[in-house]
Amino acid sequence: MAAGHPVTAGAADEVLRAGGNAFDAALAAVAAACVAEPVLASTGGGGFLLARPVGAPPRIYDFFVHTPRVRRPADEAHAFPVVTDWGTTSQEFQIGLGTAATPGLVCGLFAVHRDLGRAPMPTILAPAIAAAHAGVAITPFQAYLLTLVAPIYLTDPASRRLFGNATGGSLGCGETVQNPELGALFDALGREGEALFYDGAVAEAIAAQCRAEGGHITRDDLHAYRVEVRPPLTLRYRDATLYTNPPPSAGGILIAFGLGLLAREDLQGLAFGSGEHLALLAEVLARTVDARAAHGIGEGLLADDLLARYAAELASARAAYRGTTHISVLDAAGNAAAVTLSNGEGCGALVPGTGMMLNNMLGEDDVNPAGPHGWPLDQRLSSMMAPTAIARADGWFAVTGSGGSKRIRSAILQLVSNLIDFGMTPAEAVAASRVHVEPGLINVEAGFPAAGAAVLAALFPRVIAWGDRNMFFGGCHTVARAASGALTGVGDPRRDGVCLGSDPR
Repeated sequence: MAAGHPVTAGAADEVLRAGGNAFDAALAAVAAACVAEPVLASTGGGGFLLARPVGAPPRIYDFFVHTPRVRRPADEAHAFPVVTDWGTTSQEFQIGLGTAATPGLVCGLFAVHRDLGRAPMPTILAPAIAAAHAGVAITPFQAYLLTLVAPIYLTDPASRRLFGNATGGSLGCGETVQNPELGALFDALGREGEALFYDGAVAEAIAAQCRAEGGHITRDDLHAYRVEVRPPLTLRYRDATLYTNPPPSAGGILIAFGLGLLAREDLQGLAFGSGEHLALLAEVLARTVDARAAHGIGEGLLADDLLARYAAELASARAAYRGTTHISVLDAAGNAAAVTLSNGEGCGALVPGTGMMLNNMLGEDDVNPAGPHGWPLDQRLSSMMAPTAIARADGWFAVTGSGGSKRIRSAILQLVSNLIDFGMTPAEAVAASRVHVEPGLINVEAGFPAAGAAVLAALFPRVIAWGDRNMFFGGCHTVARAASGALTGVGDPRRDGVCLGSDPR
C-alpha cells in the first residue's frame, strides 16, 4: 500500500496482517490519515473510493460533501478570506463555519465496509484510535503544511491548542500532535456505528455549533446524507483500460479528455522533457481547461467530434511554435482500492468534543466557483479528486490518485502518460517532473532539461518556474501488480509518501 504518511500506511499494513482485505486496509488508512494528516483528511470532510473487487465489476463510492438544504442569509453566515503563501505563488481561500458542507467521510467508511469489508470495524479503527491517543510526531512535510495553513489552524482557540506550540506558531518538525477526542470519536463509531455521527450526539454537536457560529449544516442535512455508488468512467488509452471518477465530479472526465487528445498523437520517439514533448503536454492541458469552461463536465466532453475539433486546434497550435491526500492498496487476492480524501483546508474551527474540523468546501473556488454565498442547495458537490485504476491486457494493473486541488487532473494525466507512453516504472513515473496549466499561465516543476522548459516561454505569457519538487504538483501514491504477480509501489515524495509491502520478485 502507498499513502502520504507512515502512520497512514502502517494502519493499512496492520489490518492486512490481521487478515483484512484491501478494502479493510484502505478504511483503516482513511481513519489513520484523519489523525496523522489532519490538514489533508478529516472526519469532517469527504472523498471517493474506487473499488475493484476480485470477480466483480469496479465501482466508485462517492462520499464527498453535500450542500446544505437551506442557506442562511449572507449576513448570518460566517465566511472570510485567508491567503496561503506557497513561496512561489499564493492562493486565497474562504473559511469559517459558513463554508462547511455536509461531511460524508464517516458514512463512506461504513458503506464500503458493509459491501466489501471482512474485518470488524473496531479492528479497522484500532490503529487510528491508538495513534490519536499516543500522538503522532510532526514530519517535515506536515510541519510545512501547518505553516502554510497557519492562518486557518491558529485562529480558533481550540484549534490553536491542538495545532499550535508554546511560541505562538504552528507545531514544528518533531513536535507531537495528540488528539484524544478524535480517538474517542473513532472508538465510539466502532461501537455505535455511523448513526452516532448522522443522527446522534455528534450530529447535534455539529448542528448546534453551526446554529451558534454562522454555519448552514442542520440535523436534517446530516440525517439525509447518503453515499452514492456509481460505475466508474471507463476509457481506453493506448493498450490500457482506465477506470476513474465519473461525473458529477470533474477530475476523471477532464483526465479522460486530455488522454483522448494525447491518444491521437504519436509519442514514439519523443524524449521525456524535450521541447516537443513539453509543448504537446502543455497544449493538451490548456485545451482541457478551455473545454471545461466551454462545455462543462458531462459525458459529451468525450464525444468524437469534440475531441477531433480540439485535436485539430492542438495540431495547429504546435505547428505555430489544496488539502487532499490519497491512499492506494492492493491485496494478495487481487482486490484493489484507491481512495482520495479532502477536507479542503478546513473551516478553522473544531467541533466541540470531537477533535474534528469541518471542511471549507463551500469556500473552495474549484469545488464551488459561485462562492461561499452562492452554492446550489442540496447537491453533491463536484470535485477534481479522481482515484484511478489502470489495467493492461497482459495482466499488469495499478491504482493511483492524487491530492492537489486543480493540479489533480494534471498530475494523474502525466503519470498515466509516463507509465504507458514512456514505459516508466511506477517509481520513475511518480518522480518525473510535472507541469500544470491555468489560463495564460503554466507552472513548471524543477527537473526538466533547460532546452525543453525554455520552449514553454514561447507558448504562455506567464511561466512560473519552481526551484524544486513541490506538493503543489500533487501526490500520486501508486501501487502496481506486474503480470508475474509481483507487487511494487511508491509514495510520492512531494507529499512525503510512503509505501509498505512491496514484493519485488
